[in-house]
Amino acid sequence: MYRRGKSGWFKHLDFMMLDMLCLELALMAAYMVRNGFVKPFDDERYARLGVVILLLHVCIVFFFDSYKSIVKRGYLIEIKAVLKHNTLLLCAVFVYLFATKQSVVYSRLILTLMWEIGFCFMIVARLAWKRVVRKWIRKDKRKRSVLIVADSDRIEQIVQTLEKEYYPDFELVGAVVLEDSLVQHGGNGEILKGNDSGKEDVILKEDICGVPVVATAGTLLQYVKQHVIDEVFLGTSREETRMEMLINHLINMGVIVHVNIFQIGSNFDNKIVERFGQYTVVSIGTKFESDWKFLVKRCMDIVGSIVGILFTGIIFVIFAPIIYVQSPGPIFFSQIRVGRNGRKFKLYKFRSMYPDAEERKKELMEQNKMQGLMFKLDNDPRIIPVGRFMRRTSLDEFPQFWNVLRGDMSLVGTRPPTVDEYEQYESHHKMRLAAKPGITGMWQVSGRSNIVDFEEVVALDAKYISEWDLSLDLKILWKTLKVLMAQDGAV
Repeated sequence: MYRRGKSGWFKHLDFMMLDMLCLELALMAAYMVRNGFVKPFDDERYARLGVVILLLHVCIVFFFDSYKSIVKRGYLIEIKAVLKHNTLLLCAVFVYLFATKQSVVYSRLILTLMWEIGFCFMIVARLAWKRVVRKWIRKDKRKRSVLIVADSDRIEQIVQTLEKEYYPDFELVGAVVLEDSLVQHGGNGEILKGNDSGKEDVILKEDICGVPVVATAGTLLQYVKQHVIDEVFLGTSREETRMEMLINHLINMGVIVHVNIFQIGSNFDNKIVERFGQYTVVSIGTKFESDWKFLVKRCMDIVGSIVGILFTGIIFVIFAPIIYVQSPGPIFFSQIRVGRNGRKFKLYKFRSMYPDAEERKKELMEQNKMQGLMFKLDNDPRIIPVGRFMRRTSLDEFPQFWNVLRGDMSLVGTRPPTVDEYEQYESHHKMRLAAKPGITGMWQVSGRSNIVDFEEVVALDAKYISEWDLSLDLKILWKTLKVLMAQDGAV
């Protein structure tokens, strides 16, 4: 799934709320300068004016795009922007008072002082908050990982252009040069060799403007399968049919593809036009959604995880002593799992197996009931007695609410594979990692114990990703509760 970029005032909702606070404080300060240290909003007239100012502020932001490139703007440009914004707001207030015949009710001195004080407050607040935002962007480890794929005569220009982007929300993790001859050095440490044209190999640079050359046309898909790649920027003038085949392969792996707007045909249904750095591109993928839906989903995750952690504490008090008595050792089980687009994280559960369960797994592989890259066993001898009850009721899953709160997982998503499962994935299997993993999902509410074919699991996960909506998450959560109450499909 791909977040459509925020636009307009919603993109900088934090700055808009900050300015609202500054304007209200400025009105209060101006009122107290004029009338002494009294509460300004005890006066009904100025309480009403405070609401009007906020509404006019939002209108000015909406119509004049006041926050365009605000994070990138320098001091002088910011001063001009605040001066313009506050002047427009003051004029709008005067027009409102004139139109409603209330101009004689309000003090012009207070309004003028509000303009001056508001200007000072907003300058200080914006510059201070921009420092925080810029620092956060630089340190953000969750930036989208972008791979540049382009012809040798264009790739350097593309990399340089994207590298000039101030405070980007993406990271250029590698470059792929579309040449007949291949590069000598790959970012994964292997030697990339071969020649489709029969010509003598030409050794290309190991990096382009500091971005490592990690693969070529022949090894591109393999590299994407084995590494964390969220998006691919494709800049090439090669024949459309070959590029469409490449794009289809990447989409089937859950990767978003950005293509120069002049280079893409009309054979892809799910595409949008947007800005990527300084380029206008057609972005092609499995599913596009507006950012506000992801914001609502994250809020649901936070609220749900807090409730879940409270229940986890209760479960711990009841079952921790039983787990320890039946199998001395740690109460919690942790394991490295693979999340969105190959990102690794540590998943937590209540321990329901004996401590040597992972070592004994190899001995039991022949009894695996799953067809494919997952492991499931009826009457697993590695499970401790209380563990069977906890698994049947899914109580062992509750510590994962901590993963949800941390942002590694979501309430609803796809099940995160183990590292050894992930390393055996074929290209189309990576599609199920295009979404953040979840505690529950389409597979869990479709009779998970009855599904023994891994390809069917992949199909259900792909269906969830391609059809995702907030209403679908709510339906899955409701079905999950019904499954847990009936203990249907749990093991």
